[in-house]
Amino acid sequence: MIDKKGEYVKQIVTASEYIRRHVDEVPKICIVLGSGLGPLADKVTKITEMPYADIPYFPVSTAPGHSGTLLYGEIDGIKVFVMRGRFHYYEGYDLWVTTFYVRVMAYLGIKTMVITNAAGGIKDDMTPPSMMIIKDHISFFAESTLRGPNLEEFGVRFPDQTHVYDSEYIEILSEACKKLGIKVTKGVYAYCKGPQYETPAEIRALRVLGADAVGMSTVPEAVVASHCGIRVAGISCISNLAAGISPKPLDAQEVLINANLISNDTCELVKEFVRRIGEK
Repeated sequence: MIDKKGEYVKQIVTASEYIRRHVDEVPKICIVLGSGLGPLADKVTKITEMPYADIPYFPVSTAPGHSGTLLYGEIDGIKVFVMRGRFHYYEGYDLWVTTFYVRVMAYLGIKTMVITNAAGGIKDDMTPPSMMIIKDHISFFAESTLRGPNLEEFGVRFPDQTHVYDSEYIEILSEACKKLGIKVTKGVYAYCKGPQYETPAEIRALRVLGADAVGMSTVPEAVVASHCGIRVAGISCISNLAAGISPKPLDAQEVLINANLISNDTCELVKEFVRRIGEK
């Protein structure tokens, strides 16, 4: 929980000013790379790169497959920020720390966030590696990232959650998949805090509730982005089957391997999405 609201806002401003000094133009799009999706950064024409450790008040990413740098570059001439790794609640950070970068992006003027993740598939027809466009989420069992004093500078006390994942962006992603020949589904992502994987009983409960995939990220960031007025596009790489669906024990290495296997499709989808957004 944010105890000292004024100090938190000052930290956001300080971090934003540091980043602004290292770019010639603040882009409108920020892309967040999940586990195993680092290869997308290689598709960006690099202008400059800032280690998280150098950005004031940024936490450090400790999760496997997260390199921990902010990349500033271009995709087909369109300026973008790329978060090469994110921060998770299970790493020991409070949620207002894990989502600090979202507030910074909002303060800088980012209008669109493309949030990617590696997730466990719950739907029967999901075969890893595959892809799901997030249309909604479930986070009943997680602490709200908006708990504590409201930051009026960014949004209202009780924000509507009907369209956290922008409906126009969902259609743009769907159309892009058709053009690229990428098989994709649309579904509901369930957020669990981790770091332990979910139990088979928890997965059965999530299935009943309507979840199609499950993971340990994305939702806190998407909620804060929505609170800030940022439009969100969410993409899950289904890198494994959730507990109890597959007879094999869940393994973090499998997640990284399958996310890498589908990374080329993910890269092409994100590039096509950025092109289409950049044309508007």
